[in-house]
Amino acid sequence: MSKQKSSAKTVVIVLGIMLCFVLIALLVCYFLTASYYAKHFFPGTVLNGIAVDKMTVEETEDKVAQEVADYVLSIYTRDGEKYEIIGPDIDYVYVPGTEISDILQEQENYSWITKRKGVKEQHLEVSAAFNEQKLDQQVASLGCFQEKNVTKPKDAYLRETEDGYELVKAIEGNQLKLAKVQKLVREAVDAGETELTLTDKAYEKPAVASDDARLNGALKEINAYLDTTIQYDVGENGEVLDRKIMKDWITVGADYTVTFDESKVIGFIQNLASKYNTYGSVREFQTSLGDKVKIGGGDYGWVIDKEKERAQLMSEIKSGKTIKREPVFNQTALVKSERYDIGNTYVEIDYTNQHIYYYKDGKLKLDTDVVTGNISWNSGSPDGIYKIVYKQRDATLVGEDYESDVEYFMVFAYNVGFHDASWRNEFGKQIYKSSGSHGCINMPGDKAAQLYQILEVGTPVVAYYREPVELTSENARISNAYSYRSQ
Repeated sequence: MSKQKSSAKTVVIVLGIMLCFVLIALLVCYFLTASYYAKHFFPGTVLNGIAVDKMTVEETEDKVAQEVADYVLSIYTRDGEKYEIIGPDIDYVYVPGTEISDILQEQENYSWITKRKGVKEQHLEVSAAFNEQKLDQQVASLGCFQEKNVTKPKDAYLRETEDGYELVKAIEGNQLKLAKVQKLVREAVDAGETELTLTDKAYEKPAVASDDARLNGALKEINAYLDTTIQYDVGENGEVLDRKIMKDWITVGADYTVTFDESKVIGFIQNLASKYNTYGSVREFQTSLGDKVKIGGGDYGWVIDKEKERAQLMSEIKSGKTIKREPVFNQTALVKSERYDIGNTYVEIDYTNQHIYYYKDGKLKLDTDVVTGNISWNSGSPDGIYKIVYKQRDATLVGEDYESDVEYFMVFAYNVGFHDASWRNEFGKQIYKSSGSHGCINMPGDKAAQLYQILEVGTPVVAYYREPVELTSENARISNAYSYRSQ
């Protein structure tokens, strides 16, 4: 063998030996490093935000214990206020377990070559101990539980106003439930949470919310009444029934039941009748002679039918509408006035002067002397304010002891009216005191015919005595005569 070949073979052997040593060294290094990471965390390992790269379990536990000792729980209220509870105040300490060791065992130390780079976030279940009694005390001492900072919730309710009711909305307030919050905080601390946001469930609530169905139902029912307006065409200026009056007819119970007092309706109608009924009212009347007399009685005037008005009003009371109408009358007059409803078309009978006047639209159309009921026979004609009930041609007037045929009969009271008296030769004077009629108004034939032609049914009749008289006859009683006196 040549010398050159021998040298080349030697080089190859030497290189092979060296490569073996390098491989052995690398393997030793690999296994030594793997052995190291069997007891140390890989570089970049983070447990719950704590960097623990190349730390042993014991070192990691010490560092976690330090972090736990600095524990802070931030509590946020519904209003955005922030409160803190710190670990030392509640004896918060870390309690070591097998968690860290378990995580280390799972990190696959023989894969250290591929896993030695980059951040490796790991979740660590931290076990900690704390003093629950101190924690509850800390919660109770938070500013959000101090009386000066607490606004208690208030229930929604219905408030009476000048013209009805209104909904006063509930106040939510900021009053927290202490026991509830203490429980939530204990759970958060026990879980190692660092933030807790208190939701509506942690707060006291109004017993009656603004959208409470009963409350709003009651308000709707009330407004069904109060949105109704009745504009009465009555008297000179009218009358209005609206919410300002009706609100006093409504009561709201503790359970929000709405009660409408029908007795107040009856009272309102009674007041309406008392104010606007003119039937039998005493009126001041200016006579054709220019003086004034006071006269009441009779059957003329406005009369509200209280029962029918009540029934109609109750049918309208929840309509929510504005209704314009007259009250329900069972009798009407010519002029809408609570003081003087006669107007300027009427017949005036001056019993004392035995004269009648007929005015149409304020103008005198007819006047004449007459003979009226015989005072001495207790047949005095009824005084008061009446109206023409009917007119009849060719009537026969029949009484207990008389029967008379007349051509024109115009009735205004019970069996009493104007008619022609062909059997009389004179009228007026004082004839009525001794030789008067049985109660009717005796007129000259031509005047009776003229009055019959122009007088309309329904025309008011104002009849009066200028001196005191006492009428005791049956027709005076039935006619509601102003001077009627029972015997």
